[in-house]
Amino acid sequence: MAKDCLEMLHLMLEFDFQKNTYRYLLDVLGKHFDNPLVERYQKKFPFYNLVKDEETGMALFQHEDGVLYSPEELIAMILQKAKEYSETFAEQPIGEAVITVPPFFNQAERRAMLRAAELAGLKVLQLINDNAAVALNYGVFRRKVFNETATNYMFFDIGASYTSATIVAYQIVKAKSPVSSVVDEFPQLTIKGVGIDRTLGGMEFQLRLRDLLARHFNAQKKTKNDVTKDARAMQKLFKEAGRVKQVLSANVDHFAQVENLLDDEDFRFKVTREELEDLCRDLLSRIGKVVQDALTSSEMSMDEISEVILMGGGTRMPKIQETLKAAIGREDLGKGINTDEAAALGAVYQAAHLGKGFKVKKFAIRDAVLYPVEVEFERVKSTDDSGDVSKTKRVLFGRMQSYPQKKAMTFNKHIADFSFEVNYGDLSFLNEFDLKAFGNTTLNVVTLTGVDDAYVKNSGDSDFKGVKAHFRMDDSGLIRLDKVESIFEKMVTKEAEAEESTLSKIGSTISNLFGGGKKEEELDGGVEEEHKDDIPTEPKADNSSYARDDSKSDGEQKQKVETTDSGPENTDDDKEEEIGEEPSEKKPGTTAGDEESQTDAGKASEESKDDKAGENAETKDEKLESSPADDQDKTKEQKKEDKKPKLTTIRADIRAEQLAKDLTDPSKEKLMLSKKLIDDLKKRDEEKALLEKAKNEIETFVFEAQDKLEQENYKLCSTEEERTAIGEKLAAASDWLNEQDDSTPRKEYESRIKDLKSATNDLYGRVYEMLERPAAIEALNSMLNHTAYFLFGMKNFTGEDQPFAQADYEALQKLVIDTVEWNRTVNEEQKKASLAENPKFTVEDVAMKIAALDRDVKYLISKVKSFRPKPKAKVVFANKTESTNNETKAADDKTTPKEDDPLDQDLFEDNDHDDGQTAETSSSNSTSTESSTKKNQKASHDHDDEL
Repeated sequence: MAKDCLEMLHLMLEFDFQKNTYRYLLDVLGKHFDNPLVERYQKKFPFYNLVKDEETGMALFQHEDGVLYSPEELIAMILQKAKEYSETFAEQPIGEAVITVPPFFNQAERRAMLRAAELAGLKVLQLINDNAAVALNYGVFRRKVFNETATNYMFFDIGASYTSATIVAYQIVKAKSPVSSVVDEFPQLTIKGVGIDRTLGGMEFQLRLRDLLARHFNAQKKTKNDVTKDARAMQKLFKEAGRVKQVLSANVDHFAQVENLLDDEDFRFKVTREELEDLCRDLLSRIGKVVQDALTSSEMSMDEISEVILMGGGTRMPKIQETLKAAIGREDLGKGINTDEAAALGAVYQAAHLGKGFKVKKFAIRDAVLYPVEVEFERVKSTDDSGDVSKTKRVLFGRMQSYPQKKAMTFNKHIADFSFEVNYGDLSFLNEFDLKAFGNTTLNVVTLTGVDDAYVKNSGDSDFKGVKAHFRMDDSGLIRLDKVESIFEKMVTKEAEAEESTLSKIGSTISNLFGGGKKEEELDGGVEEEHKDDIPTEPKADNSSYARDDSKSDGEQKQKVETTDSGPENTDDDKEEEIGEEPSEKKPGTTAGDEESQTDAGKASEESKDDKAGENAETKDEKLESSPADDQDKTKEQKKEDKKPKLTTIRADIRAEQLAKDLTDPSKEKLMLSKKLIDDLKKRDEEKALLEKAKNEIETFVFEAQDKLEQENYKLCSTEEERTAIGEKLAAASDWLNEQDDSTPRKEYESRIKDLKSATNDLYGRVYEMLERPAAIEALNSMLNHTAYFLFGMKNFTGEDQPFAQADYEALQKLVIDTVEWNRTVNEEQKKASLAENPKFTVEDVAMKIAALDRDVKYLISKVKSFRPKPKAKVVFANKTESTNNETKAADDKTTPKEDDPLDQDLFEDNDHDDGQTAETSSSNSTSTESSTKKNQKASHDHDDEL
């Protein structure tokens, strides 16, 4: 019943306030106002008033009151509400999230999503493509199925907005941990191919069915007005078309019916599944192309695909499944995942992996670049000013390459400040509509300053190796420029290095102490390692297209010097792919100058190896015999070694400034205003919720209080005058509540409810005391009986070398007597008093008396548990024979209690015995026990009479 009421309320809000309820916001996120997708969105939902943002060129939603909202702000409100729901469920604050996005999102759309998350107060751990999230959810529960041989699956997803086919390869990989250096095995998924139709979704089927229903309603001529001209009526038909579409997935026909559709006229029409399929025949024909695009991009055939898995609500339509079977040439389709929640569950697992609050088994993800990225720059053919200049393009991230990954590009002929563009590459695989909707293909213009200064400063005694730009595509699919540096190399000797001044050495030492030493130079200077398949990278927190440190001034530069013994650094750790300025058949990333340097370095390396081999061969002879002549030879060799040149690499940081061209990002001031707007709306919603709560509290309190005044218990505990006064206050509060509007502040409602509670507190308290008093008194009497029996048992264990002291016994005895007296007195007074008067004692008073007794008893019991009696002295007869000693020992064993149970020993002893006495005979113990038992029984009866 409650669910039906909420559904009805949702429909009312959707129909009556459809201009202020937003849906399918991803269709307009990160797009220019004149984008074809924005125009298409406006046609689908004509009741939205979209305007152009003059600063960024993006589409904005305008309300009737003139307030403008950007898609980022609206999505931020949705994320903020989702954050509140999550915090309520988790019962702890949440500040991090993994957000799913469509795989076809470009750089501008991904940056816009990050801005929305930032406005919502969320730190995005990763933007994960929803097809990768679905594949992760599928693989997590089948870890044991995969092995070192790749297994390929196809995930076919037709959701509300778009259709995609993704080919994923699962396999077990091995990788060495960068922390522990231990080789680990874990599963990994790799996106091999993707096919997408971003305008083919379940909403297209629903819109066509809506238009069919509208035509049939107009054909019935129940009213003169055209239903297509009424936005509210069309929204009702859209909602009904979605319901009918779902029912037709399991039935061959169904009635569509809408009450009060237009001009108080109802609508009812029978729709068949065949009729719906005929309407969407052209849409169904596009499914095969999506599958073929995925196979083409992966360079695979269907024979290499193990299984086709269905995903998305649209796959429930029988005709879609039939068309897909024909496209793949198979009769079996996998239905082993939750089509509605698989993407969300995959994102949850990835968030648990990236977050710090959980630890899950590793499952690596290697996504694929959908849109290739290239760098375009001016190629200088000569160093003269009159040299010819031409445009050159180099591919930076190719289509379907895996990411995250790093790449470096070297401009080896630019010795002056220059700029280059980062653009999208070949997009011929997109259709005409998608190409128009893609937007500007120029991503960024990067301007480098300080190149000429670095060249002038270092080119005198060094060889210029070019300007190297380090790019990175993180696991959110965003391209970032980490740093740009000029590279110089020169040959130096140890004698030249020794000429460094003492002051410079002191400065270097101080720099080492404060983190500027050799370790940092090696880290910054070396080529960064490319992200391996098993090491996911952590995304940056900023939302810019590129991320780097531009804190230095224009004239300030940092230089890093690296020295190698035999040539340029070339280790196995250089995993960063390097792209040269000129294409060559040589080793990738190696220019002509680099090749020559490496050749010379190789020769030097060989010579160094020969020298070391000779040195090793002479080591034994040097140990056996050493003469002054040998010492002179060693000195000469050392001098030669000092004069031997070594290759030094100098790296000078270059300042890079980026200008976004694909979509102008909002300024910091505008983002601050958006943040303030969202925070103000949140506070307004919270205040409105508190106001409604205060109204409901007054209304509920009035109804309950009026009902209680008629109940028998409340009549017994009050007078007629008191009930009349309370009733008048309740009636006045009810009348006042009905007269108020939304302008009344919340504090007035809270003041009213406070006055009503103050007027009824005494009556409610007396009724409570009347109902709870008998149980409280019964509990007190029970506690008194328990304490009295415990007090009687203390007598046998009170005194010297006993668990209890005499003061303990007297204190508990006094507490029991005082409590018994208080209980008798207050009960007699309460019997004489009227129920309409305030009680002579409260239930809380009784609870305090019970707590006092319970506290003292527990304290005394704890003393018994920790008590240990003093050990008794043993009598030893030295002049007895051995047999006599044995007999005495046997007798002692029979009569002496065990030392580990002192309470049992004292339990049967007479109180008049001394500690040093031996145990009496068994007959004496029996007589003493019977006498003690009779005394205990008599005292117990006497104590019961006293209570």
